Order: sequence, then C-alpha cells, then structure tokens
Amino acid sequence: MTRQRRAVLRTLAGCQDFVSAQELRALMVADAHSIGLATVYRALRGLEAEGGVDVVRDESGERLYRRRPADGHRHYLICRCCGSSLPVDSEVVEQWADRIAADTGFAAVKHRVELTGLCTDCHTTEDQEGVPPCRWEPAHEDSPGRARSCAS
Repeated sequence: MTRQRRAVLRTLAGCQDFVSAQELRALMVADAHSIGLATVYRALRGLEAEGGVDVVRDESGERLYRRRPADGHRHYLICRCCGSSLPVDSEVVEQWADRIAADTGFAAVKHRVELTGLCTDCHTTEDQEGVPPCRWEPAHEDSPGRARSCAS
C-alpha cells in the first residue's frame, strides 16, 4: 500500500458519508497533504478493486466513496437532499444475487443496489410545495456541502 493510498484511506475514515474524489482531495489539501486529483482517483480505484471502499453514484452520475467497514460489502440508503447515508440490511439482495449466479451458471457476479430518499430531517422540513430546503451540492471552499460530515 502506497503512502498516498494510506492517506486517502485515513481521510476517508474520518467521513461519515460518501464523498467525491474532488471533495476528498480538498479535505486532504486542507489537512496539509500535497496530493493531486489524479493520484486520489488512482488510489480510490485501487481501493475499490481491493474491496476497501464502497462506491455509489449520485443523481448526476458522479462516483462517491466511503470506506468499507471491516465486515464487508454493504448497501446504503442515501438522502437525496443532504447526502447522509445509512447502511441497510440487504441479506435478501445478497441471496438473490447468489441464486441468479447459480441458476445461470455465471461466475464472479457483481451487483449494485442504490436506494435514495429523504432523511427524517429533510423530509420534515419541506416547504409547502413539498420541496426540501437543502440541496446536495458538491463542497466548495465557501460552503461546506457534503463534506460537512468529514472530520478535517
């Protein structure tokens, strides 16, 4: 494991929710790590291949990352408004994928299940037209965005 990959993993460990590669790099730079965006992407691809991170896509298709817990692969329910995430019991999905593989003879079957909704905080603060007050925007220097769930 390279020094850069260890630094990426350490920074991800401080994040409660999923973050983009750009947000992760911004957190690392703010924490005095000199690292390029291409290096962050390379580290994340390597960690994904090794099973060290979980990956989801936001509504625009951007890949978001979160350190995978020691007990393995998980599925998450993600708030479309604030970006908070909650692991969900998905044993039935795992059993279904295993059964499909066995029934078809396919090997190395992978699957992706993404559940999104509005968390309790966002749902209960909708305006009269049913629109929640927050938007899941990438973090910028002058606004905390999704990265607010990360320790810096």
